[in-house]
Amino acid sequence: MRIHKEGYKTLGILFVLITIVAGIGAVTGEFNFWVKSYLYTLGFLFIFFLQFFRYPKRDFTQGENLIVAPADGKVVVIEETEETEFFKDKRVQVSIFMSPLNVHVNRAPIAGEVAYEKYHPGKYLVAWHPKSSTENERNTVVFKNENVTVLTRQIAGKLARKIVSYAKNGKNFKQNEDFGFIKLGSRVDLFLPIGTKIEVPLNTTVKGGQTIIAKI
Repeated sequence: MRIHKEGYKTLGILFVLITIVAGIGAVTGEFNFWVKSYLYTLGFLFIFFLQFFRYPKRDFTQGENLIVAPADGKVVVIEETEETEFFKDKRVQVSIFMSPLNVHVNRAPIAGEVAYEKYHPGKYLVAWHPKSSTENERNTVVFKNENVTVLTRQIAGKLARKIVSYAKNGKNFKQNEDFGFIKLGSRVDLFLPIGTKIEVPLNTTVKGGQTIIAKI
């Protein structure tokens, strides 16, 4: 199983702690209740974060007329809404909720240049809350090519406290290339042109880099 680079530090710290506690028990010869409790807790956390930071190999879906899912999770919103940060007009919003059990890599939904990128500090409402898109900690990235401009918004959830973005203004991304990562429960919003043909119904479980969200 491959591990995403964002997990190296967390897993490394847990491994060191497990080694230290096990070493203390071995040296003293006392694997008492507390030593065992620490080992079980640290072991559970190590296994949890091992699966959280997993980075599975995938056969990607590609196409100039396709908008591919930027994240794993469940589609929780499909609606027309006013996008007030970049487009400042009506767009079709598609939101994907990522539980702590999902792969948390964020991938470029189209190939193109980053036309806009901005981080916003904020609250930590649950990721499915209607106001999380505008009030939570979030990072907005706009991808643009000759066919379409797509806004993606990484949103931290109740548990998440760190959004990672590799996107910078002017940087070019291939379709499905990693552009970020969100640690623990979170959400990714897509804002698409009005009239875009959405290919997934509400409550669909999608996979980043594989599921077709829409066709241009």
